[in-house]
Amino acid sequence: MSTFLRMLYRVSFDAVYHFSEDDGWAMASHVALSALLAVFPFLIFGTALAGFLGADQFSDTAIHLIFDTWPAAIAKPLSDELLNVLTMPRGGLLTVSVLAAAYFASNGVEALRAGLNRAYRVTESRPWYVTRLLSLGFMLGAVAVLAVVSLLLVAVPVALAFGERWFPWMHSWLATIANWRLVGTATLLIVGLVLSHLGLPAGHRRLIDVLPGVVLTLLLWMVGALIFASYLSSFANYAATYAGLASIMIVIVFLYMIGVIFLIGAEFNAALMKFTMERRGSVGDNPDEAANI
Repeated sequence: MSTFLRMLYRVSFDAVYHFSEDDGWAMASHVALSALLAVFPFLIFGTALAGFLGADQFSDTAIHLIFDTWPAAIAKPLSDELLNVLTMPRGGLLTVSVLAAAYFASNGVEALRAGLNRAYRVTESRPWYVTRLLSLGFMLGAVAVLAVVSLLLVAVPVALAFGERWFPWMHSWLATIANWRLVGTATLLIVGLVLSHLGLPAGHRRLIDVLPGVVLTLLLWMVGALIFASYLSSFANYAATYAGLASIMIVIVFLYMIGVIFLIGAEFNAALMKFTMERRGSVGDNPDEAANI
């Protein structure tokens, strides 16, 4: 146990130290602001594309899946505004505004990629158009997944009603399946984190290399959300300081916290790979090389 604790201390210290030395606090701000700027364009483009594909419930589904992991005091003001924006009538799919929304939404993915490159201590060697296409691909993949989920929202209730009619003894099991939102949100969050760590930064990593940081991110996310929600309800008075901008400032601060947690998870993975490489007697301190050992 003492050996494990010493290893955990070394890895954690290396991760936090490198995070501070490599402008992690500034990168977290970049990730937070880029994510905030990307949310509206992403949902606008996704709603237009999903409507073209027949997934009319996309906006409601996406908002729930995105904001169900946020404290209610933070998520409600922003989700209400998003619903107002998404219910506005628009033109066809391939309009200049919708294509611009797709570009700006991909900027959020670009911010994650830049932050992950620093955290994993690798230098980007791919051409800019490759990384931009990768970001657009991630965004389109997210839209496709959310569109499929929104289509299932229409099909699943019909299937459940049929099952309850013909298989009444399965009522309790079917009721559990119907309450899928929390499990679905957690699953999509985990898959999204894993794919981000594997696919966005330069170099190659194995699934086992990124799982520790993903688990750490999820744990810190839950703890941070609970603490931040408690802080808002007990101590904070943003309205007195920011007046009408209070809601947006709360969202920015929360996203900044999430950005820090996300990058710390990647830093932890990089430090753990470095520690593993040193234990195996490898030369050098590039954790990207350790991923191939």
